[in-house]
Amino acid sequence: MTQTTETPATATTAGARAHARDQHGRTADTMRHVPAGSAPERFTDGLPRDARERLSWAESVAFGRYTALPLARGNRIRLTDTDGDACVHVLLYRSGALHERLNVADTVKVPWQAYPTAGHPLLSDAGRLMGTIVADTSARHDALTGTTTRTGNTARYGAGTVHGSSPAGRELLTLAALKQGLGARDVAPSLSLFKGIRVDPDGGISFTGAVGAGAAVEILLQMDAVVLLANTAHPLDPRPDFTGTAVDIVAWHAPEDLRLLGEGLLTGPLTPEHRQALNNTDHDLTARNAR
Repeated sequence: MTQTTETPATATTAGARAHARDQHGRTADTMRHVPAGSAPERFTDGLPRDARERLSWAESVAFGRYTALPLARGNRIRLTDTDGDACVHVLLYRSGALHERLNVADTVKVPWQAYPTAGHPLLSDAGRLMGTIVADTSARHDALTGTTTRTGNTARYGAGTVHGSSPAGRELLTLAALKQGLGARDVAPSLSLFKGIRVDPDGGISFTGAVGAGAAVEILLQMDAVVLLANTAHPLDPRPDFTGTAVDIVAWHAPEDLRLLGEGLLTGPLTPEHRQALNNTDHDLTARNAR
């Protein structure tokens, strides 16, 4: 009896090309949609009527993965914890001047608020306003404990490398940074979204977890910025297993919101600290454009 083996479709160059082209137009549960306007309708639910025509980013990031994208001033980014178990670690860098980046210590210290939510300014290490949280249905965030490390994840879950079964936040953010012209030394402490903490009276920090499925946070960028995001475990998550869910990201051009924010019509009147950071940013932009 003669045994025959079917030749795989990709055994030839022509077959491989045909197979690759057959993948065009197919979608996955977690992916970046290009163009952004081709994203499923869930990404634009609740957005302003004309936002779909102004989309700049639409992506679903799986748990244990990362993403990065440069965005222009006036972009409004909405992150949605679709299934209620995402934890997104955020870093921002100024486009064209990558040495200036989000400073979470000043983001807490300057506005006198340890728990970021709607109306909270995101400050750079130069005292400028990089962005503002303009909407928030989660209120479970963390600007104090940073992200997970390779050593910590290896000790806890058995692995911490970026391609392992439980990648650490610092490893993911480092890879994202490298792809944007940054290095490992540029990965500063990050802001965590959708998993909260509280400082106890004795100075300890308690993990408060997530609020549930469907929570969303929106950030308005005040300057051109490189956005790095890693969706991975919170360092204080008490669960023994590395577990979590995807996050949906959508951004759209909303330059009119910059004016509304400055006039106190978007999140309410700005605090003196928020106003000064905004003035610092606007002054710098005016000086650069006058050259």
